[in-house]
Amino acid sequence: ADKAEKKVVDPDKHDKSGKLADEGEIEPPSLAFRNVSPSGKKLPKLHGPKKFADPVRQTTVGGTAMPNTASNFEGVSNRNGVLPPDSNGAAGPNHYVQFVNLSLAVYSKATGALIYGPVSGNTPWKGFGGVCEATNDGDPVVLYDHLADRWFLSQFALPNYPSGPFYQCIAVSTTSDPTGSYYRYQFKISDTKMNDYPKFGVWPDAYYMTMNQFVSGSSWGGAGVAAFERAKMLAGQPARMVYYDLYPVDPNLGGMLPASLDGPAPPAGTPGVFAEMDDSAWGYSGDQIQIWTFGVDWTQNPPASSFVKEAVLPTAAFDSNMCGYSGNCIPQPGTSARVDSLSDRLMYRLQYRAAGGEAGMVVNHTVDVDGTDKAGVRWYEFRKGASTGGAWTIRQQGTYAPADGTHRWMGSIAMDKDGNIALGFSASSGATFPSIRYTGRLVNDALGAMTQGETTLQAGGGSQLHSSGRWGDYSSLAVDPDGCTFWYTQEYYAATSSAGWRTRVGSFKFPSCGPTAPPAPSADVQITNVASPSPATVGQNLTYTLTATNNGPGAADNVTVVSTAPGTTTFVSAQASQGACAGNPTANCNLGTLASGASGTVALVVTPNSAGAITSTASVSSTTTDPSSANNTAQAVTTVNSTAAPPPTVSGCSPTSGRHNRQVVLHVLGTNFQSGAQVTFGGGGITVANVSWVSAGDLSVTVNIANSATHTARTVTVTNPDTQSGSKTACFTVK
Repeated sequence: ADKAEKKVVDPDKHDKSGKLADEGEIEPPSLAFRNVSPSGKKLPKLHGPKKFADPVRQTTVGGTAMPNTASNFEGVSNRNGVLPPDSNGAAGPNHYVQFVNLSLAVYSKATGALIYGPVSGNTPWKGFGGVCEATNDGDPVVLYDHLADRWFLSQFALPNYPSGPFYQCIAVSTTSDPTGSYYRYQFKISDTKMNDYPKFGVWPDAYYMTMNQFVSGSSWGGAGVAAFERAKMLAGQPARMVYYDLYPVDPNLGGMLPASLDGPAPPAGTPGVFAEMDDSAWGYSGDQIQIWTFGVDWTQNPPASSFVKEAVLPTAAFDSNMCGYSGNCIPQPGTSARVDSLSDRLMYRLQYRAAGGEAGMVVNHTVDVDGTDKAGVRWYEFRKGASTGGAWTIRQQGTYAPADGTHRWMGSIAMDKDGNIALGFSASSGATFPSIRYTGRLVNDALGAMTQGETTLQAGGGSQLHSSGRWGDYSSLAVDPDGCTFWYTQEYYAATSSAGWRTRVGSFKFPSCGPTAPPAPSADVQITNVASPSPATVGQNLTYTLTATNNGPGAADNVTVVSTAPGTTTFVSAQASQGACAGNPTANCNLGTLASGASGTVALVVTPNSAGAITSTASVSSTTTDPSSANNTAQAVTTVNSTAAPPPTVSGCSPTSGRHNRQVVLHVLGTNFQSGAQVTFGGGGITVANVSWVSAGDLSVTVNIANSATHTARTVTVTNPDTQSGSKTACFTVK
């Protein structure tokens, strides 16, 4: 996007938590209704004509019965006193994790029993400090990253709402256990634009995100997209964010979704995919779906990237204008109060899955099917591959809206490994309390229809009376790692009340979806390349530390690291932490097998012969299947000076203090810091867990403060790899 405003952002802070199961809840539940979430703001969409009949409407329920639920249990209720619930969940091998406004819970997949929680949604950031710990603002997302067997949690933080700055909090589990420890991150998205309605997708090279932006939390600020450095997050390392503000490209863009991968990874290097629904009434040439792609090269610093429109897909005509996009639209029994249709955007998720040897995606949104504000669910299946000439096309589309007086909306759609599709949604009318239902179709059924009937997952027992009408703002139909089982979570009311929503979780599968063979063991090897000292000096040794890490769920066999001494240097040595190295000036080092989570290092030592900038490139490979190649190379660019570099100076610490028995991430500030610099604290009781070089004037330092540490100001010393050092007294204080 040539006009898009791009920025590359480092996290404000990051760390590794203790076990979530050992943490107490940060914030106890509210005893009374507290607030309506600021999220889910309406997009500035124009109203189209209302004399309309949907040309692809399905007016009857399919004739074949949908399968009943195999699991069906109660999820989190409105324990925090907010509207709406933002029902969201994901299934892993053994657990189902549900994340709603404003609480989190973990369940056993086998029994539906509650394993952990519910706890307030900011509890995963307990002890982290900053706004992610201090606020619990919601708009949650939970995803199971099946490529790495990890869990992904996120919600936004709006500490000064409606004023900025605005933040996104992310936590990635360190193992497959969602109640275990997490790598935690805080990113500032903007000083002025609120990152509303954030949605995420899993992709091999990044966690991709979309957001609807509002200036100072009120006036429309356009769509925003971001990519987060997945490989670094899986390893708990400083991870970058690449962000685009799309308002300069097209101020009407909004309600966009990132594709989230289920099943096998796409070919290496495939960019992330995004989709946007646009009504012709909004100034576009016909009703359409726009397809965009986001490509990032994380091996460069800053990362090279692009966000481009790949296709515009004309759709069958639709009318997205439900009740003038009012929040009070869908009728309920026994009350004049109505609830929101949220028909101005695509509904979560945009699921991506290989289908029939080609790329496939499914997504849905709510439409008015007959010009009378009767809600139905418009759904699409997209394909891209040999049969489509390598371009995205709409394989099939339909509007599910049986002519029985019931409104169907707030959908979520997904496809299993065989290409069968399921669709979950809310259903309500003047005679039917808002209920949770689902329908579907088999892969070889007639195109354009949900042929498999309709099943009630949970019948509603009451209506929502709150004047805001907030409903949703989304629901979640996830697919189990077995490739067949669908897991749906959505809200309902057991009894009529102002805001007493509850949620339900249910699973089902099509009988024709056969068992999935156990996946072949997969690895995810990545490499980092750190030069020390940096800058270097002519005639003095320069060491490249090449660290290969296996982030995959399976062991990586025959891990090989290859690196060549830069052309203006003399090769000195190459030493591996395990295995052996051979070759000069190209070092070929076989590290053998790396278990899941294990690392091996190679120290490549060279002597620079002349001043200037030199670049070292290293690569890692394995004979085990590796679904992500984006993290298999790394570069280090080093400045070589003709004379020795000046010593470091320390000017300050931020924050300037920390408490006992805490892990703190602080920034040591100063000048002339070299990559590989070490930091020490005087006085005892402070252990340095990690030092990350941010710039020549900034070191990000993670420290553990022991309970026995004395309440004193500490001298902080920075020592560069060339052995020169600098200190500042009273830089950091233990409170």
